[in-house]
Amino acid sequence: MATLGIEEEYLLLDPVSGLPVHKAEEVAGYLHRSPRVTEGEIQRELLSCQIETATPVSATLTEAEEYLLNFRGQLEAAARKASVVASGTASAPFIEDHYPELTDKERYRQLRESAPGIVGDQFVNGLHVHVSIPDREAGVQALNRIREWLPAIVALSCNSPYWLGRDSGFGSWRVVHYRRWPVQGCPPTFKDAADYERRVAQLVSTGAIIDRGVLTWMARLSDSYPTLEVRAGDAQLRARDSVLIAALVRGLVSTAVEEAGRGIDRPVPEAELLDAAMWQAAREGLTGQLVDPVSAKLVPAADRVQALLDFVSEALDAENDAEWVRAGLQDIRDTGTGSERQRRAMDQGGTAGLLKLYGTALTGD
Repeated sequence: MATLGIEEEYLLLDPVSGLPVHKAEEVAGYLHRSPRVTEGEIQRELLSCQIETATPVSATLTEAEEYLLNFRGQLEAAARKASVVASGTASAPFIEDHYPELTDKERYRQLRESAPGIVGDQFVNGLHVHVSIPDREAGVQALNRIREWLPAIVALSCNSPYWLGRDSGFGSWRVVHYRRWPVQGCPPTFKDAADYERRVAQLVSTGAIIDRGVLTWMARLSDSYPTLEVRAGDAQLRARDSVLIAALVRGLVSTAVEEAGRGIDRPVPEAELLDAAMWQAAREGLTGQLVDPVSAKLVPAADRVQALLDFVSEALDAENDAEWVRAGLQDIRDTGTGSERQRRAMDQGGTAGLLKLYGTALTGD
């Protein structure tokens, strides 16, 4: 059985204007005083309007969801005390003109020095899923095999439609934003673990990135844990959607590890097709057609999601995740991705409606 861990990032917003509010230190202070939150659960992000948490290593989806629901409940209470709204949106819908306040860490100051224009716009939140792997060699072989499915994960997780006070036209503006970093998109293929290490070290040595943490590939091997980390997803409005994405990612990694162990060949999509597939997924979400990066054809989004589900079905059964995933996918078919729900809320209630959605979705529906 593969274990998993979920990292979630949240934005703190003004309850009237929806602008980011740099009160992470105050909110973290209230969280630290909560008996239901341990100190290690509260993590600071690049900007001081962001807060992050990570679940413990979880064997079941129920464990992960219970953790996230507890943390989100405590975060909502702490944010209310600080007179802000904590939100699971993956992009800030509105931004002030002045440069944002950074969390007081040397590494973040180095990031600003290396890419001030990008850091100044980094009002975006991701969903990172860690899945345990037998070893780094197995991880590299799995990394090579999951690439064709990463655009489908993007499409399912779209939750960042608004940017600079207007609809960006993309389901995931976060994905578009990340294309500006020097090492981004789908990872390349690697011969083996030694090749992976050699090429990562080579990238760091160029000075284009300050350290290995700025490898913003959609998936990579973790340097801190024995896991493969998939970073393709937008942060989610609802905890259950985060867990759904995590379940699919675990199924994807487990299937890839198993197939690699048996020596089953998988097609290797061409880099430009993967890039086009990622762009299309970020723009369309589940509302249109997606690129199949192997056949180079446009297919209905529902068909691409079904193909992903078919690919991971045995792994989902082995983890007893199949029923959860089927119910979660049906819920998204019925209610839409986070981006679709955000657009409905904005259309029906304007900024107030959007902020209400953020608040209610954090801990419930």
